[in-house]
Amino acid sequence: MTDPIPIRFTPALIIVDFQEDFCPPNGSLAVPDARSITPTINRLLSLPFAVRIATKDWHPANHISFASNHPAPNNMPFTNEITITNPHNPSETQTTRLWPNHCVQHTSGAALVPELDIDRVQHVVEKGQDPRVEMYSAFADPFLSPTVSRSGLADMLRAAEVTHVFIVGLALDYCVKFTALDAAKEGFATYVIAEGTKPVDPGAWADVGNTFAGNGVGLIREDSTMVDKVRNLGGKGAVLRDAEVPTVAL
Repeated sequence: MTDPIPIRFTPALIIVDFQEDFCPPNGSLAVPDARSITPTINRLLSLPFAVRIATKDWHPANHISFASNHPAPNNMPFTNEITITNPHNPSETQTTRLWPNHCVQHTSGAALVPELDIDRVQHVVEKGQDPRVEMYSAFADPFLSPTVSRSGLADMLRAAEVTHVFIVGLALDYCVKFTALDAAKEGFATYVIAEGTKPVDPGAWADVGNTFAGNGVGLIREDSTMVDKVRNLGGKGAVLRDAEVPTVAL
């Protein structure tokens, strides 16, 4: 009997949009109980990930997702939706929810929360700068023909020879979800750590979990076997064998 084929294990941690405007008590788009994920994220930052990245929503004041930039009466944040057209392809459209102004460039609301152990973060990736398109994913906007805006995150991960991506941050049902789905599409083994994220809509956990399960994304806990693999890393990378690679755990 031959040995299982070894699989390289070079993990990255991505902290999605852990910013003041997404956190109580003063955030304009505060996610319920968002600051409670801080201890989990800081513990993860202390682990020997090959690369540790934070992302930031970094919107111009005239961003298309801001309800204040649309005429009444259909400009109620959280309630109304708009259809966005690909500026390079009028036949391609996306529907998105309208939001309060949030994470405007160079404002206090766009800052990463001060509780975050920022000294352990190696790179900060900004997203959402194009006022014409929504961009929940930290990789790219949702348009395909063509994509309008890319953050460079995929190239950064590949340059570090990353194989596995672990995702935390805000919010589970929007930017975390779409970042995870895109990470899997980019070919990375992808895991979202449940204690490290919160949703905008508290009832979203089941739907998001089903979406992850259907797209090869693991929703795992901080004490999972996969996080233990990171804890046990020695040197730059490690090797997993087929028998050690877990199935998606919900």
